[in-house]
Amino acid sequence: MSPWRLLLTRPEEDCAALAQRLATAGVASSCLPLLTIEPVALADGQLQQLAGLAQCRAIIVVSKPAARLLLEQLRQAGLQAPSTGWFTVGEATAAVLQGAGLQVTFPTQGDDSEALLALAALRQAVAVPQARVLIVRGVGGRELLAERLAEQGASVEYLELYRRCLPEYPAGTLMRRIEAERLNGLVVSSGQGLEHLRQMAAADWPRVASLPLFVPSPRVAEQARAAGAQQVVDCRGASATALLAAVQRSAAPASQGASQ
Repeated sequence: MSPWRLLLTRPEEDCAALAQRLATAGVASSCLPLLTIEPVALADGQLQQLAGLAQCRAIIVVSKPAARLLLEQLRQAGLQAPSTGWFTVGEATAAVLQGAGLQVTFPTQGDDSEALLALAALRQAVAVPQARVLIVRGVGGRELLAERLAEQGASVEYLELYRRCLPEYPAGTLMRRIEAERLNGLVVSSGQGLEHLRQMAAADWPRVASLPLFVPSPRVAEQARAAGAQQVVDCRGASATALLAAVQRSAAPASQGASQ
């Protein structure tokens, strides 16, 4: 059994799936979702983007919620998704689209924006002048993708399908959970998740920030260190596989729970 006892903060459904995967590997965890997915109503311009998917050289879907909501919006609009031209940051998001019969390209080494941008297939897709690229995401996030693709001459648009909200919890919930379950590590899956962790911690943030914090990318690692996190572990990916690899190569603290 692993000495790690991790706090998981993903949206509820993803949190439960990750906890099960960790348990199979002997890693104890506790779920405290710090993100809820709130779909947004689509304006006429966004519906036109949906109708014009076939004109895109690349459709990049950055998360499982984005993939699920995109497929649902297409179904409601009675639109057929093009079978090719799809890209995702990771395998889990690709699986959602593949389940609908779509052909998806994703990085097999790493599951972050940098790994996606390194794919020869994506570079080829945007090699034509003013290649149209649609990034399907929540409100805000992953600006690096658009910036790098624009530098390559692509015409990049966003289709934002949801907001990430912080669920309501009683004050002090985070610290009480850490202490009651003797948790000795924290996991966030995005910069937004990190910000919500800080909001939840409030005055307890210095104690929370003393715990090892597992993050999905160098960008979030930099944000965490700037916020005062003392032990940041970059998993180089948001998948369960990437987290497990990082946990297995990291030594758990000698004492459990945040310092008193």
